[in-house]
Amino acid sequence: MERAGWDYPTGDIRVSDADRDRAIGELSEARLAGRITADEFDERSGQAVAARTGKELTALLDDLPAGRAPVNRGDAPQRTGLVFPGRAIAAVTAAAMCAFAAIITTANVASPGPTASQQEFLRKMAASQGQPVPSHFPATPAVDWVSVIKPAVIAALLVALVIYLCVRSARAGGS
Repeated sequence: MERAGWDYPTGDIRVSDADRDRAIGELSEARLAGRITADEFDERSGQAVAARTGKELTALLDDLPAGRAPVNRGDAPQRTGLVFPGRAIAAVTAAAMCAFAAIITTANVASPGPTASQQEFLRKMAASQGQPVPSHFPATPAVDWVSVIKPAVIAALLVALVIYLCVRSARAGGS
């Protein structure tokens, strides 16, 4: 039975590779819409590759809507997995990076400085390198701003990277 709407050669007229590819595309869309199963898709696409006439291709698609009919989402199987939107992932990542920066910064600021054994080791290393040996180390050194700012900068760069990737993903059709 010939059906209008498929636009394949009629009857026993031979089909081209492009016709076969288009039929496989129609079957793929039917698979994605949930109209045929994966096994049916495999079977029918194998038959489409082997088809020689328009009648054979049309027979593969007879029980499917002609053309690209819109999919009724109520018929499609529902996804059951937990899906996180990109903004939620970005917010959680940003909070984690800020917490990381705060912990590292606090640890660096609260550091009491080198212990007595570390001070002795540093004196020996300085002497072996020909450097002037400091007479004493302060018990609590001044705030080392590099150790304070470095984790904050790393966290800010990571947050910026996550935001960039989320925006890029959203523009590409992701979450």
